Amino acid sequence: MSPTPTAAPAIELIGIDKKFGAVHANKNINLTVAKGSIHGIIGENGAGKSTLMSILYGFYHADAGSIRINGKDTVIHDSQAAISAGIGMVHQHFMLVENFSVLENVILGVEGGALLGRGVSEARTALKRLEADYGLEVDPDAIIEELPVGLQQRVEILKALYRGAEILILDEPTGVLTPAEADHLFKILGVLRDQGKTIVLITHKLREIMAITDTVSVMRRGEMVATRNTSETTVEELAELMVGRRVLLRVEKGPAAPSDVVLSVRNLTVKDGRGVTMVDNVSFDVRAGEVVGIAGVAGNGQSELLEAITGIRKPASGEILMHGQPVTGFDSARLRALGLGHIPEDRHHMGLVLGFEENENSILGYHRDPRYGRGMLLDLDACRDDAKAKIEKYDIRPPNCRLKTANFSGGNQQKIVVAREIERDPSLLVVGQPTRGVDIGAIEFIHRRLIAMRDAGKAVLLVSVELDEIRSLSDRILVMFAGRVVGEKTPDTGEQTLGLMMAGIAA
Repeated sequence: MSPTPTAAPAIELIGIDKKFGAVHANKNINLTVAKGSIHGIIGENGAGKSTLMSILYGFYHADAGSIRINGKDTVIHDSQAAISAGIGMVHQHFMLVENFSVLENVILGVEGGALLGRGVSEARTALKRLEADYGLEVDPDAIIEELPVGLQQRVEILKALYRGAEILILDEPTGVLTPAEADHLFKILGVLRDQGKTIVLITHKLREIMAITDTVSVMRRGEMVATRNTSETTVEELAELMVGRRVLLRVEKGPAAPSDVVLSVRNLTVKDGRGVTMVDNVSFDVRAGEVVGIAGVAGNGQSELLEAITGIRKPASGEILMHGQPVTGFDSARLRALGLGHIPEDRHHMGLVLGFEENENSILGYHRDPRYGRGMLLDLDACRDDAKAKIEKYDIRPPNCRLKTANFSGGNQQKIVVAREIERDPSLLVVGQPTRGVDIGAIEFIHRRLIAMRDAGKAVLLVSVELDEIRSLSDRILVMFAGRVVGEKTPDTGEQTLGLMMAGIAA
């Protein structure tokens, strides 16, 4: 009796090479992904992970190399060709029309010809079947902008499955999810794998790699440096392979030495654009020489709180004081002049202008400083010299201050914002999601910078959906639920206790 033939790999990338000018993004990459597996790809920001997957999905064309899908040579010249080959991609920043319904987004581009009504009816039936098969329940008539990000991501996955995807690429899928949403996503991916789908997971979070993948490949500076069976490796080995050196996986810090109160929030109430109360009578202090962390599930008022403190959103009532002086209603420019630094939660919408060069974003918000020019005219040489110094100090890659900011990886974009704010030496640093979409080497670097700010006597207010990050960096933890501070805890408080408080269950 002849042996059963081994199934061809779902994906084979052979000798893939890609340059963008002087940047060699992919260097002779070889990758094999087994059918019906979850294959992780990890690496520092700028390692070439997203470029490689963009070649597989037809966004970019490789300068050299070939692609095989299910054992067959396949030319993928655009995303439509990728879809035809059974490949779907869920992007880090969702590709959804916000004022369309779930159903309208799912069928967009494949509406079913001129008889739209029939196409919609058939799509609704198909969508219900997909939801039932894979545990992807979502209201087909819900409007995208009204859905939390976890459900929006389900819509992206449903879009790909509706188009017949057998191979699903997910680029940093948990970057905008809460821990509970991430856990639910992992269950969905497990179901997809068990039903024969092939998953390629691009992430920088090693916990996720160890929890969900079967195999993991490591990229560093454009090269594929290792592939491991996940069960046969460790977090420490993967971190070292990613960065090329040993990485400290925990935050080293001594005890805090808090002194004078820098920020006081008194009975603060903040409403959103619809008039809904998002921050409800909140009061707390942040002292020089301490990190105060705010833990909570996204959407419980943390974003609106930061916007009020940083002058972006006007409070409905209450008071904000810096160094004992009322600053409620001050705009961001006046607050910066008083010593406020702000690393916003959303770097794309609030921290950067992606069409600007790196050196222009490096001074954004501080561009009226005399060191950068006089009046309406900027001293471009001074701006670029300043940017070059920050690039070197913060290891921003590629080291090109004239490159458009959109062309940097997400983690290096975050470093641009971090460098800009910290190098101003603020007395109060307000930080939202400091390491969202950032690789492990950059996380280590940013964490060290934040602790150095604390140790230099600065006040740091930190908001993060990463509970490990909150517990590692904070000296005191405030827990928010439904717009209120429901308790204060120490960093050694257990994750389960904090999780119960975040869910509104007293602990």
